[in-house]
Amino acid sequence: MPTNKKIAIQIEGMTCQTCANRIEKVLNKKPFVLQAGVNFAAEEALVEFDSSAASEQDILTIIQKAGFSGKVKTDAVEAPQKVAKVSLRLWLLLAINLVFLVGMAGMLLGRHDWMLPPLWQLVLAGIVQFGLAWPFYRSAIGSLRGGMANMDVLVSIGTLTIYGYSAYMLFTRDAMHVYFEASVMVIGFVSLGKFLEDRTKKQSLNSLGLLLQLTPNQVNVQRDGLWQLRSLDSVAVGDVLRANHGERIAADGEVIQGSGWCDESHLTGESLPLQKVPGSQVLAGALVSEGSLIYRAHQLGRQTLLGDMMHALSEAQGTKAPIARFADKVAGVFVPTVLLLSFITFLLTLWFVQDVTTAVIHAVAVLVIACPCALGLATPAAIMVGMGKAVNAGIWFKDAASLEESAHVNCVVLDKTGTLTKGELTVAAVWQAQDYSQDADTLYRLAASVEQTANHPLARAIVQAAQARGLTLASAENVQSLAGEGVAADIAGVGRIKVGSAAFCGLTLPTDLPSIWSIASIVAVAVNDRPIGAFALADSLKEDSRQAITRLQQANIEVVVMSGDQQSVVDHIAQQLGIKQAFGHLSPRDKAARIADLKSQGKIVAMVGDGINDAPALAMANVSFAMKGGADVAQQTASATLMQHSVNQLADALVIARATLKNIRQNLFFALIYNVLGIPLAALGFLTPVLAGAAMAMSSVSVLMNALRLKRVKIR
Repeated sequence: MPTNKKIAIQIEGMTCQTCANRIEKVLNKKPFVLQAGVNFAAEEALVEFDSSAASEQDILTIIQKAGFSGKVKTDAVEAPQKVAKVSLRLWLLLAINLVFLVGMAGMLLGRHDWMLPPLWQLVLAGIVQFGLAWPFYRSAIGSLRGGMANMDVLVSIGTLTIYGYSAYMLFTRDAMHVYFEASVMVIGFVSLGKFLEDRTKKQSLNSLGLLLQLTPNQVNVQRDGLWQLRSLDSVAVGDVLRANHGERIAADGEVIQGSGWCDESHLTGESLPLQKVPGSQVLAGALVSEGSLIYRAHQLGRQTLLGDMMHALSEAQGTKAPIARFADKVAGVFVPTVLLLSFITFLLTLWFVQDVTTAVIHAVAVLVIACPCALGLATPAAIMVGMGKAVNAGIWFKDAASLEESAHVNCVVLDKTGTLTKGELTVAAVWQAQDYSQDADTLYRLAASVEQTANHPLARAIVQAAQARGLTLASAENVQSLAGEGVAADIAGVGRIKVGSAAFCGLTLPTDLPSIWSIASIVAVAVNDRPIGAFALADSLKEDSRQAITRLQQANIEVVVMSGDQQSVVDHIAQQLGIKQAFGHLSPRDKAARIADLKSQGKIVAMVGDGINDAPALAMANVSFAMKGGADVAQQTASATLMQHSVNQLADALVIARATLKNIRQNLFFALIYNVLGIPLAALGFLTPVLAGAAMAMSSVSVLMNALRLKRVKIR
């Protein structure tokens, strides 16, 4: 019986999107591989395969035969890749380039004596061509063996052609018409571009590395009654740990001593610190902004919420957005097309100019300028930054496709309970009889004093409301509870108090009360069988629901409320929020059917919910968002998870998604227009191979820098 297994593999040796496409193609051809995707920007492959038919080593062997090396990423929280440093090879390459740059500058100034003698040019260019350029050849050979041609094939053919032609001219024709500087500087600029590209990816695009830094390397542990500074690796579940002011929490756990405030924005996106007291839950990575906490570790490493988020982010960043297929298709045929265009350029130039030198230079310039690196980085770079931005805002997208689809949303369907409302009863209104002379606090105190003996949601709501007002409750004697009606008890100095239904207390409410009384749960209060007041209890709106709905509507997104609650209640909530479409009395199947109807009208629908009853609707929507901590089935079904239980986070998610898609389109346009303009200019002789190499290198860096602009996108 097939046993599916999913692994993440860190890949080394990729130089452009063509390499990534090659690895994907080779892996997906294998019958035991169910699905394989390679992210060029992340340098990572996600492979799902039948573990009963193949092992992890088999997958690595396939990648190795394709000309690359790979390492399976473990379940342990791994350190981020180190930022690339300038190698000895690159320093030497840049030094030789500097020598040729001085000579070229001299030629521009009329100082031909600054240029090295042709024989010395041959020697230095030979060191570069047959020594320092070997990584290009190795990659090119591996790519050709795999049946595809990557950018290194173009660079290798182009620079070897220039070097070979210049050597031929040196020994047989005219030593003054040699172009060794072109081969040297193309390799130099491309190598520098690769270094800058790699450094930018690892230093700036790597959100995982930033998250890992939130976990302390050392932590104070209580052992044998003494506090000891130990490495985090030595901490076990159940250990007692301490975090002082300015330190970070090392594990998910529970506070057992002390008090303070913790910043958990890395997980929830909520900027305000949360107070922690004994019994409070703490999360790994949280910063103790005030106080000191002693807590017991319940989860460590990948088992913490932080570890889970890092794993989810790694998987999500490694997936492909549908828009990336366009770049993949282009990159797959790009190199063979460029080789053909270069050959045609050579023939046409030779035909019109009747000069082999010029024809060679033009053809090589076409080879160099056309490398598809920028095209391959356009989508994954933006996805990586966009995902990181979303995580920092407390939004976990399941994959890149969900992020892209969210950018197209024009209709949002919201559940009521737990999404727009708090999902708990609160006192919405209070009524007092005209002949009752006491203040509202007295009414609260009497009702809560009796209700503290009950365990009904209505009773708990009234007790909590009284406590919130700082009232001291009286002792209730001779308590009598009648199921479905209410509770009666004696309070010294007051008399027999009844708290419950209006009929139980003998209360008839006036008909001119606000509309909230018609949809709320009514709790009446009577003293010695005389009604003195009543409470209207209802599910209250979350503090930011109004702001969220306004943001969505301003973004031209239609908002719809769907709930299983009675229609009058749903209408009341919708009216408060300015929502025009509200549907109540809906079963889970009804919700899914209405979303299907919206989709049939051409709407791109996002659904937000948190309960089991929301799962069918979440699955039916184009893209779906679940609240963290809600039903497991809802979170598994949803495309993304909102950590704050806030519709405002949904608005944030859609802003980030739209900004990311816009950034991808900018990157693709830039990469394509660069090639569309660059190839003709190179073919006509307006770009030398040296300039083409520099431009090609900077195009990739420019795409990466544009992707980094997503970090500055304002979401509120």
